[in-house]
Amino acid sequence: MRKRFRISELHLLLAPPAVWLTLFFVAPLLIVLVFSVSPQDVNGGVLRGFTLEHYRRIIDPLYLGIMLQSLAVAAITTIITLLLAYPVAYYMAFAAPRTKKILIFLVILPFWTNFLVRMYSFVAILGTDGVVNLVLLKLGVIHEPLQLLHNTFAVYVGFVYGNLPYMIMPIFAALDRMNTSLLEASMDLGAGPVRTFWKITLPYSYSGVAAGIVFVFIPTLGNFVVPEILGGADNVIIGNLINRQFLTSRNWPFGSALSTMLVFGLMVVITIYIRYFDPMGKKRLTTG
Repeated sequence: MRKRFRISELHLLLAPPAVWLTLFFVAPLLIVLVFSVSPQDVNGGVLRGFTLEHYRRIIDPLYLGIMLQSLAVAAITTIITLLLAYPVAYYMAFAAPRTKKILIFLVILPFWTNFLVRMYSFVAILGTDGVVNLVLLKLGVIHEPLQLLHNTFAVYVGFVYGNLPYMIMPIFAALDRMNTSLLEASMDLGAGPVRTFWKITLPYSYSGVAAGIVFVFIPTLGNFVVPEILGGADNVIIGNLINRQFLTSRNWPFGSALSTMLVFGLMVVITIYIRYFDPMGKKRLTTG
């Protein structure tokens, strides 16, 4: 009886998140999946039936090129973000407690402002009459305004800025748990700062780096706000393509097929991360 009570109690605890996930994750995903294999109405609706035409359309050179460009943009953004975030996370992890708290506060401070508002602020910063051009003109560095907006440069600036906290915090969390006596032992045994970093610090932070890569790469692939606001006509990625299929072209089945491909591709990335990089995930797989 006691064992039965524990099982029913566990089921009660799991019921709210299970219902939430079913209603707001599983059900919408199933709807999108059904739409993706349904014929398109001439007026933009969805007809009853079954077809794989929308998936065949994805391999068209035009859309395949957009998908490859999306992967390239996400990969480059992730690399730039990692190179900028790692030194910040490293400094935060080994800073004094008071300084560490201040830096954590500054890293999460941008989340107090809506993401859309932050992206629009770059229009005022990078525009022809923006802050950057005005400062450079005042200093005499340039003689006419630079085109810093509505191009690839602006897209990368927006993506890197928006994703930096998601890269900094996992790396900081990994380094903050490090036993500093390992660093002292390495130095005592004759290893210099550079070798200690490559042999001790960097391997210890691999889990945080892997988590940061997932947190940056995945949202960048599906993001359409940054290219729409800061990018130009040539800066279309898969997120923009999906958005336009639903809102502009009214081709819901094709947009659903693109969304399904994106979701399952991202699920593969997450599975790889859990299998090979997440310590808790590897522990669960081993014990299971």
